[in-house]
Amino acid sequence: MQSARRRQYLEAIGIDLWLPRAGPTPAPPPVAAGGTTLPAAVAPPAPAADTPDAADTAAQWEALRAEVQACTRCPLHATRTQGVLGVGPRRSDWLVIGEAPGAEEDRRGEPFVGAAGQLLDAMLRAIGLDRNRNVYIANVLKSRPPHNRDPKPEEVAACLPYLIRQIELLEPRIMLAVGRIAAQNLLGTDAPLGRLRGRVHHFGARNTPLVVTYHPAYLLRTPGDKRKAWEDLKFARSVYQQLTQGAPHDGNRT
Repeated sequence: MQSARRRQYLEAIGIDLWLPRAGPTPAPPPVAAGGTTLPAAVAPPAPAADTPDAADTAAQWEALRAEVQACTRCPLHATRTQGVLGVGPRRSDWLVIGEAPGAEEDRRGEPFVGAAGQLLDAMLRAIGLDRNRNVYIANVLKSRPPHNRDPKPEEVAACLPYLIRQIELLEPRIMLAVGRIAAQNLLGTDAPLGRLRGRVHHFGARNTPLVVTYHPAYLLRTPGDKRKAWEDLKFARSVYQQLTQGAPHDGNRT
């Protein structure tokens, strides 16, 4: 990624950047405040779906999408425009999970659009990710709660099996839960977000590593916490890199 574009992404999430003066040798990669080198994309693009197994997986995805669109497991189906399954390559190392669709997501059928979606995209690109290339984005709830209220426990219980099936199909290496509601529901806890950040949790039968950070909508309202979110992103990136390199991780930010 070109340094000017990466600098724009970091500025969008409130991170200052310094660059060394160009010399006769190629300049090193950009370095964020605090000395962290920003790498290229941390996950490769998903492979093309051209094998029998991939065709079967694609059929399972389409079946799941159809079920979500026709779902009547909870009363939310009566007030939604459509179910919102997710977006991104259907075999991704990274899975980002939010709370539930908002009004614009409900209208367009895609999670994290509008201002919050733009900030999330900038956050992901700052660590080398792109929702169109190497990260899948979904919500705990597939239907919008009226007036964007918090999901009810019975609504989460009705929708969670869909997310579990998505995880089984995606086989992500790492999950990033954005926001208190998503984190608490995924982890089955009422602990505040501050206690959930900065450590590795695990989810589901695959024991998938899960890292918690702030929701982009919250960061738009509280920009002073963007630097904390940047620390979370760097932490998640380091966990992923250690997973892919086979190195052990102690579960806490260093």
